[in-house]
Parts: sequence; C-alpha cells; structure tokens
Amino acid sequence: MRAVGIVGVGLIGASFGLALREAGFTGTILGVSSPRSIAEGQARGAIDRGATLEEAASSADLLFLSQPIFGIVETLRRLDPLVRPDTLVTDAGSTKRVICEEAARSLRRCRFVGGHPMAGKELRGAAAAEAGLFRGRPWILTDDIDHELRRWISAIGAREIILDPAKHDRLVAWSSHLPQLMSTALASVLGEKAPEAALVAGPGLLDSTRLALSSYDLWRDILDTNSAEVAAVLDAYIEKLQSLRAGFATEFSQGAEFARSLRERR
Repeated sequence: MRAVGIVGVGLIGASFGLALREAGFTGTILGVSSPRSIAEGQARGAIDRGATLEEAASSADLLFLSQPIFGIVETLRRLDPLVRPDTLVTDAGSTKRVICEEAARSLRRCRFVGGHPMAGKELRGAAAAEAGLFRGRPWILTDDIDHELRRWISAIGAREIILDPAKHDRLVAWSSHLPQLMSTALASVLGEKAPEAALVAGPGLLDSTRLALSSYDLWRDILDTNSAEVAAVLDAYIEKLQSLRAGFATEFSQGAEFARSLRERR
C-alpha cells in the first residue's frame, strides 16, 4: 500500500493517520477536509498534505471515509468515476446499513468494505487525535474479503470483528447508542431538576455524564439512520427502569454480573 486518502480529517480520520504512521506505514497520506482540519492534521503529522477528493480517489490504494454518516453517503455517490479499479474504499461510519446500501448502489469500479472502529472521545477534531485511539478496541468490518486493510487494523492494535450491516446496527444500538442517550438523559434531568447536585458530585457522576459532552451534530446522523433499533433499546431500558420500582436487589445482582463479564472480555 503506497498511498492512503483520508476523507474527513477529524478525530477518527487523523487518529487513523497517526496510527498508520506509528505502525510503520511509510507511504503518502492525503487528507480531504476543510482548510482548518487539513492544517491541524498536518501539524499533528496525521497527513502529509491536503488534496481534492478527485486527487485522493485517483491516487489512493485505500480511501478511508471518516465523515459524518450522511457525508459518507454523499461521497459514495461521487466516487465511482474517480477511483481506480484496484482501490479499496472503506469507512468509519457509526451505522452500517444505510452506508453499505449506498455503496452497493454507487460503486461499480472498485471494492468496498464497511467499517466501524469502536473508538472515540467526547472531543472532536484532528487536534484531539491519538495514535493509540484504536488500540485494543473492536474494529468492525462488514465483509471478510482479503485486503491489506485487515493487516493494518491488526498492526495498529485493533481487534477485527466481522458483522453484517443489520447485525452491526442492532448491536451498536445497545453497546453505543443507548449508553450515549442514558448519559445525555442523566445530565439533562440533573440540569433541569437538581442543578445544585453538582455541589456534591463525585467521580461516579463525572464518569456517568462524560458521554453527555458529545455533540448532537455528530449524533444526529447516527440516530436518524438507526431509528428503529434505537427505539427498541430505549423501550427495553425504560421497561427496566420501571421494574426497579418493584425491587432493587435483583436488578443490582443482574447488573453487576453483566458488568463483571464485560470487564473480563477486555
């Protein structure tokens, strides 16, 4: 692999560039993004220089789309006349069904595999990027076709998982989207009903509200493209909250058992 194009040089895109460099990639890394993001990405060493989508698509062996979901969809609609037949296009979108369906419609001249590195921070932008952001984290792919991306995923320390788009969207509704909404709801109800609780807040509340710092600009596309699955997990969670009124002991025991099993997997 001699050249990589990163479309969307934000937290994930710039972290991918830094991770590639740390893992020994010596080729060219082109960035397609806003002038500010290009400047930040170059300053961090995540990309070598900025490029147009046309230039990046025509020269990259791997094209990594790390925009918001609807930005990825729009880029896919433009790519087919621009890419080389041997280019692999992948993405980092947080939902997969809509993106993979668009790729199947729009891309004829090159290969595509949907991707989702399960890593992030409440901060945004290339300035917050980290080479180690993906280390030890799941990196979901929607196809197990052989390609060099899989070897680089291993080299940067991520754990590859193969899931079809529908199963991906169902599982991340539980593992990612629900925790975000729980944290947002907790911070919102405290701000509305008991803002003075901040006077006695300990580390537990800080941990529980960390995700509430996330931007709705980022989450809007995620929630729009996975609305049915999000509605289902919210219904289940609301039902569980209501069951707490009947007795706490069983819920604490079940919750602790799952929390322990989750940590044993790490």
